[in-house]
Amino acid sequence: MTLRLVTIPISHYCEKARWALERAGLAFVEDGHVPLWHWRAAFAVKGTRTVPILVHEAGAETDSTDILHYVDARTAPEARLFPEDPAQRAEVEQWEERFDRSLGPHSRRWAYFHLLPDRDLALATVAQGAPKAEAVLTRALFPLYAALLRRGLNITPQKSMESLTKLHKLFAEVSEVLADGRPYLCAGRFTAADLTFASLAAPALLPDHHPGFVVPWERVPAAMRTEVEKLRATPAGQFVLRMYAEERGKKA
Repeated sequence: MTLRLVTIPISHYCEKARWALERAGLAFVEDGHVPLWHWRAAFAVKGTRTVPILVHEAGAETDSTDILHYVDARTAPEARLFPEDPAQRAEVEQWEERFDRSLGPHSRRWAYFHLLPDRDLALATVAQGAPKAEAVLTRALFPLYAALLRRGLNITPQKSMESLTKLHKLFAEVSEVLADGRPYLCAGRFTAADLTFASLAAPALLPDHHPGFVVPWERVPAAMRTEVEKLRATPAGQFVLRMYAEERGKKA
């Protein structure tokens, strides 16, 4: 059967899964939805409200990390995202789990905080890769839609500032790790640690070559643009931009 990836196309967790599948050369069909309206598709597939979901021959994976492991089981050992060496694997797993927990929620909240006040920009962003009917519904119900999204993700001015502070702190830590000139975070090659950091940092950096989260630079709100430029200028930010430029389209 053809793999089916149920997504929110702009979601950085969905980008994490999509990147892994494309890197491994696994053919799949992406079933993309507007945030919030994705619940119906996700629940129909697996009785959950979260995506990504990878539907495959034996069932479905409902977590981005599980999808990476599914992909690794079908990838040559030397190219797997989780190395065979136990010590290297443990380090990669620690980074990957930490980014999932401490990076993803904050980059998402901070980006939405800046994008939602611009109705047209927000509509163009959330509807990328989604069915036209969902885009039309989102436009018609936008005040309610934006309120639901803010409530669901706890998007407030105070929480946004807290998330930005945490982003800067984590970027400083990753920059320190990269200070010795290493090309990748660990294991001496591209791993799940690099893919996860790049994917989940994307909403705060707006990198080129991103297939699902495209915001025209000239439309980015000024306050957001200032912080994006600061984060891009850090070694960690430069690392993410390089990962998208050099690794995003590369096959394993």
